[in-house]
Amino acid sequence: MSESKRVLAREALARELDAVRTRSPGLRVVLANGCFDLLHVGHVRYLEAARARGDLLVVALNTDDSVRALKGPTRPLTPLEERAELVSALRCVDFVTWFAERDLEATLRALRPAVHAKGTDYTAQNVPEAAVDRELGIEIAICGDAKERSSSALLERLLSQAARA
Repeated sequence: MSESKRVLAREALARELDAVRTRSPGLRVVLANGCFDLLHVGHVRYLEAARARGDLLVVALNTDDSVRALKGPTRPLTPLEERAELVSALRCVDFVTWFAERDLEATLRALRPAVHAKGTDYTAQNVPEAAVDRELGIEIAICGDAKERSSSALLERLLSQAARA
């Protein structure tokens, strides 16, 4: 995947965040993550709420292989490079990276955010990486509106409408 100033591989982003923290001590980095396969308003609300929890928002995207593992063989609809470009274009997002692992542990350890933002389909107790967050002193923030929207539901609605057309 090609990198831009705002879309960086995890290791390059870790170096960039170290430099930013050196220039701005006390800066609060917020890390949000997800597939963002079919961008919808629920994603935007989640990311805007996450950004409000700190000074800089990083979004970690699941790779195409990890989206397939989570969502099935027909996903993602949008390849990683395009998802990264779309998410990085959002005003509230400062940086985008990606991860291939099943969970976010390696990304949390590499980027060391002050806040780990998750959507409202989670609670602070059932975030998969909660133990790592506690170990590293990372605050868990549940962000966004109620989980009434999803890429999967949007895709089903589109396919249903197309079948009726």
